[in-house]
Amino acid sequence: MSPASTGASTVVDAAAVVPAVTDTRLSPGGPGYRRMSLALFLAGVATFALLYSTQALLPLISGEFGVAASEASWTVAAATGGLAVFVLPMSALSERYGRRTVMTASLVVAAAVGVLVPFAPSLTALVALRALQGAALAGLPASATAYLAEEVRPKALVTAIGLFVAGNSVGGMSGRVITGWVAQEWGWRIAVGAVGAIAVGCAVAFRVLLPAPRHFTPGSLRPRVLAGTVRDHLSDPLLRRLYAIGALFMTVFGGVYTVIGYRLTEAPFGLPQGIVGSIFLVYLVGTVSASTAGRLVGRLGRRGALYLAGGTTAAGLLLSLADSLATVLLGLVLITAGFFAGHAVASSAVSRTATHGRAQASALYQSAYYIGSSAGSTVGALAFHAGGWAATVGVGVLAVLGVVTITVLGSRAARVAARRPVPAH
Repeated sequence: MSPASTGASTVVDAAAVVPAVTDTRLSPGGPGYRRMSLALFLAGVATFALLYSTQALLPLISGEFGVAASEASWTVAAATGGLAVFVLPMSALSERYGRRTVMTASLVVAAAVGVLVPFAPSLTALVALRALQGAALAGLPASATAYLAEEVRPKALVTAIGLFVAGNSVGGMSGRVITGWVAQEWGWRIAVGAVGAIAVGCAVAFRVLLPAPRHFTPGSLRPRVLAGTVRDHLSDPLLRRLYAIGALFMTVFGGVYTVIGYRLTEAPFGLPQGIVGSIFLVYLVGTVSASTAGRLVGRLGRRGALYLAGGTTAAGLLLSLADSLATVLLGLVLITAGFFAGHAVASSAVSRTATHGRAQASALYQSAYYIGSSAGSTVGALAFHAGGWAATVGVGVLAVLGVVTITVLGSRAARVAARRPVPAH
């Protein structure tokens, strides 16, 4: 009997033509992964360099416009506040028009505003331009994490997001170091202009390097659909906890780095502006801690990593109370390491937890995160004005206690859920 009559060849041929299912998402060592990593690293650099370009210069801005620290701090709070307000609408645009398109447009507009910032004739105009700059940057953070969640394999997601956050730390560091030394020679206006020029270069390189998305599916811009997605995310207890953790970590970070310049230029330190700007080299520690967040979660679990990040941040806050410059620097190192590790862990957990509307889930995290930054900058400066550096540290310690409390509640909720009996079908 021939094979055809038995049907054997039909079975074999049918099996032979069934294609193997392969995961075409990016992974370390695979094609496009390095280009993607570098592109988003540069986007992270530009985002934090622009967003915090005035932070190290606040004493000089206070001097030129004759205002206190609490008023000058609005040049930081306006930028982070603009980002917090617009990150959700921008994420909706990225769901419809694509992550790469929105990220490119946001970076180009923010860099263009950065070139205009040095020409602000008054503090009011400067604050307005900074708010516009923050609103433009809103298209980057949520879209970047959504892009990574769609285009990178799950096992590499924490590492990939950690590299983006590492770019944030490099941008924050380089922006402050560059502005510190340039401002010492040529003033704060030339300094922020230099950051704007750097951002223009990052925007061009980003567009050239970032691979075209292969797994993006356009969503709807209908307000009812967007509201339903947001409601779904806000009804998830884990996502709510992660949003609160991001806001509290950033409250610490925003307060410390907004006020530290004033502390270091005053007695007992009396450091010049260039040296104060160089203090931000400790951001390199954040680059390392963010990029290793994936391994930290692998060893300790998400909640264990958050406990470690919170404890490290609290220890740094307490050390920074000393009048020894070396001890203060060690405190800043620990604060920076703890913050960036905690941020990388929380933001990657958001991307993994959300099963739909990832851009909106990330946008809500970023909104909470930058609301925390604005609150930290403003409250930290007010506390410093009222009670000195110790009062600013007190605000930070309360925020860290909030992180620990929320994580403990999350651990208890997980244990209760694990003991809950599975309903019979």
